[in-house]
Amino acid sequence: YSVLFSSQTGNTKILAQAIAQALPAADCDYFGDYQGRVPSSPVLFVGFWTDKGTADAATLELLKTVKNKKIFLFGTAGFGGSAAYFQNILLRVQENLDAGNQVPLSVRQRYEKMKEQPNPAPNLDMLIANFDRALTHPDEQDLQRLQEAVCAVQM
Repeated sequence: YSVLFSSQTGNTKILAQAIAQALPAADCDYFGDYQGRVPSSPVLFVGFWTDKGTADAATLELLKTVKNKKIFLFGTAGFGGSAAYFQNILLRVQENLDAGNQVPLSVRQRYEKMKEQPNPAPNLDMLIANFDRALTHPDEQDLQRLQEAVCAVQM
């Protein structure tokens, strides 16, 4: 896997570091800013900061060149507080991906599906609310949840 990110304020880099800490270091091919070429890793964790409702220009450039990879998108946004706002950002970012790439279901979608099961866990509404919270700076709980989501994704 590779962890690529663009970070204007340092918040997205903090998330990228949390992802790298959650995964086996020996399996990491590349960690850092997008440098104009796509690593050969089959799995890419791609981080961005939000610019005018979508990913920053460097990340969009990267995503347009990626082919036949498994991609986990993560990002930061300093504005907005609703799930709809963040979902719209994610949808706009995903529009830049080639159809040959695979993007796993979001954690939120998994929680929603779990709610449809008989006798769902009582904390699912809380998990969804936590997912929807907008934070201007990631804290320890944010980093832990990100690491859990990364480890739970079947890539």
